[in-house]
Amino acid sequence: MIPPAFDYHAPRSVGEAIGLLGRLGSDAKLLAGGHSLLPMMKLRFAQPAHLIDLNRIPELRGVCEDGGDVVIGAMTVENELIASPVLNAKVPLLANAAKLIADPQVRNRGTIGGDIAHGDPANDHPALAIACDATFVLEGTKGQRRVKADDFFHGTYMTALAEDEILVAIRVPAFAAGTGWAYEKLKRKTGDWATAGAAVVLRKSGAHVASARIALTNVGPKALRAADAERALTGQPINDTTIEAAARAAVAIADPADDLRGDREYKLAMVRQMVARAIRNAASRC
Repeated sequence: MIPPAFDYHAPRSVGEAIGLLGRLGSDAKLLAGGHSLLPMMKLRFAQPAHLIDLNRIPELRGVCEDGGDVVIGAMTVENELIASPVLNAKVPLLANAAKLIADPQVRNRGTIGGDIAHGDPANDHPALAIACDATFVLEGTKGQRRVKADDFFHGTYMTALAEDEILVAIRVPAFAAGTGWAYEKLKRKTGDWATAGAAVVLRKSGAHVASARIALTNVGPKALRAADAERALTGQPINDTTIEAAARAAVAIADPADDLRGDREYKLAMVRQMVARAIRNAASRC
């Protein structure tokens, strides 16, 4: 199908893009990689009168260090995450998990910021950002503000991003030495969304878990932080008993919908498996 007519804008700076958003209001949509927006426009589920393309803004791309944080420009594509020496050294979970997103063609175009800002619970970066304790930098007509990943996702396609704001960067604390990490994702085929996914970041003190962050993909109306599962691990050794307790706690917060990937009971069973696998793999990297 062909989308309805729209005006196309290609700003060269964040300031110019924000100015367009402020002037055009709800009639405008931002274009990043386009893998979500353009199909919706073709089906006429989305009919913006104006399209603001962010691809010509160089300040929105790249990965760098800033103090103890790794800063990722929102328009950085997945293959750039995979190849980034900084990310591989400081936050390897994000570089490795990007290899599981979609397929090589999509990873050449799809951006981390577009994945996050869309607010789709099936996307991978929301749960990864929560597990990594990321902070999102938002910039709009009223200035710049920062929102923790924990507080950003409100529901399916609903986020804390205001109508006149752009997600400009993702800030992630560099992993301390000895941090374990893993992302386990069950999908039917290459390029598919997760049937269920689990991101885990943990640190140990001796034989016991000192801290843990666990987040789930595509088993609720938004990416879910499994706080009870984290508490089941913290202060405990990693063994079959504690892993099972954490996995069961994660299942308790999941609320998946029946679809072509499976029914609710199957998906809940897969949550349990993905969380258990991710904890074991993360622990093996400590």
